Amino acid sequence: MALPPLREKIGFFPQHIAGGTETLVLKEHVMSLSGDSFSIKTADGRPVFQVKGDVLSLSGRKHLMDEKGEPIFDIRKEHLTFHTTYYCEDPSGKKIFEVGSKFSPLGSKAVATFTSFDGKAKELEMKGDWLEVSANIVDLSTGEVVAKIDRTLLSGKDIFFGQQTYALTIAKGADMALMVAMVIALDEKKEKK
Repeated sequence: MALPPLREKIGFFPQHIAGGTETLVLKEHVMSLSGDSFSIKTADGRPVFQVKGDVLSLSGRKHLMDEKGEPIFDIRKEHLTFHTTYYCEDPSGKKIFEVGSKFSPLGSKAVATFTSFDGKAKELEMKGDWLEVSANIVDLSTGEVVAKIDRTLLSGKDIFFGQQTYALTIAKGADMALMVAMVIALDEKKEKK
């Protein structure tokens, strides 16, 4: 499923901007000794990112790394907030983006806030059915669909072991690492329900 290209690039990491519509497959590893971990590959099987969870972390820290294992940022749960909130911090500990839940009578939604690499403040809304785990990620300033999330159960063992697999389709011009972080936040929120 192709998405229209974005009029302006959006994200933090120019090296992770999608050069065309890109579909990533995020597969959870529930039997991992390190906690919730994911392998992230292109639809044709090329590794792009990996997520390693910290089992003993109170904030549910997850490390997003590139295909070589180099750290990009950590995803953590914010404590003492009214709505469930996750944030990302770079390797130096600087908070670079936040995803907060919002109440919606017609399903679930979350809003990510950050400053894009071009210096513009951005808000991306992730809205959809979190029980079924399908959502659109929309740039609130332009109305453009930046990405689409769908949960795909590949086999019966995924259901039996509670393993989640997501298909993440990303528009040309969007930061793939940022979109992966939004899916991980969605997965964490879903798991905490």
